[in-house]
Amino acid sequence: MNNEQSKIIREQAQRSSLREHSVPLYLTSSFIFDSAEQGRAVFADEEEAMVYSRYANPNTTEFINKVCLLEDAEAGLAFASGMGAIFATFAAFMQQGDHIVSSRAIFGSTHQLFTQLFPRWGVTTTYVDAINQEEWEKAIQPNTKFIFLESPSNPGLELVDLEWLGGLKKKYPNIIFAIDNCFATPYLQKPLPYGFDLSIHSATKYMDGQGRVLGGVVVGKEELIEKMMFLIRHTGPAMSPFNAWVFSKSIETLGLRMDRHCSNALALAQELEKNKEILDVKYPFLPSHPQYELAKKQMKAGGGIVTIEVKGGKERAFQFLDALKMILYTSNLGDSRSIATHPASTTHSKLTEEEREKLGIRPGTIRLSIGIEDQNDIIQDILQALDASAK
Repeated sequence: MNNEQSKIIREQAQRSSLREHSVPLYLTSSFIFDSAEQGRAVFADEEEAMVYSRYANPNTTEFINKVCLLEDAEAGLAFASGMGAIFATFAAFMQQGDHIVSSRAIFGSTHQLFTQLFPRWGVTTTYVDAINQEEWEKAIQPNTKFIFLESPSNPGLELVDLEWLGGLKKKYPNIIFAIDNCFATPYLQKPLPYGFDLSIHSATKYMDGQGRVLGGVVVGKEELIEKMMFLIRHTGPAMSPFNAWVFSKSIETLGLRMDRHCSNALALAQELEKNKEILDVKYPFLPSHPQYELAKKQMKAGGGIVTIEVKGGKERAFQFLDALKMILYTSNLGDSRSIATHPASTTHSKLTEEEREKLGIRPGTIRLSIGIEDQNDIIQDILQALDASAK
């Protein structure tokens, strides 16, 4: 099999003696040893075997293997949530006095880690303007441990030139280059071949695709994943077998769903660019996007997120959200059902007004996660809400 779509569908845990066609749920906390000697050998790292579901489980292993296939990664680990994956990535390596260089446009909870939690451990962070290449290298210090970014960013859909930034790894081999690849998914964008060490996902979003379960996954270089395993073993942020089973089934249709998310999102973005009630429309595959050419270079399509700014600020934004009939208002994204979110009052509410302004998050900003419903139904619901909130 040469095609990744065939590979992820056919990748599965070893069949049991019952010869099941579909992989079953392995709802077990631990795994038995055939003998006392085997137990000794496994704990002495002389023999590989499942021991405890906090470390590994057939369902989580199958899911991880599928993500590794999609990302061209050597190894990976699964976590209880996307933020669990983000936190573990840093906690596994950071020491007092270390330094992080990060793009300014990141998820609100990641920002809280960098500004509220990590400083307690003596870890500092320098934010840079992601599209300004000079700022990245200027921010690197002798104690820099990580370079971190989101691309596209949440919710401004700002892109980083992955080929250029990944190329810095050759100059700074001791720095870990990590990317939150959640918005693009590995179907649309593969950062590791550009030189990145780790790719991180909130599997809760597009990998599940139906808003059912929480999970996170980190994939990348085997030597780094092995070091992260120490944290997994002794702190327990593991993904449950049930959630892994759901993700593993869902990821088989990721490409099909992303094609629909992207085509719906592009059609909506094109329609909203013509609407006089909209001050700004951001979507990577719109020619009006300032990084349109870069998006076409490093992404298969523009993704499922469209970010708009409505006239009238917060009051109009709230009226628009309340006027939606089909589209749901929640803080999640990447669902088969279209979702609207007001970042300034929800996902990014803990940032100061000045910090939000730097990220392009204004009172009238609305993040639209475009689902896979009928394209015309999505567009008509948004247009009628714009009309209703204009009165």
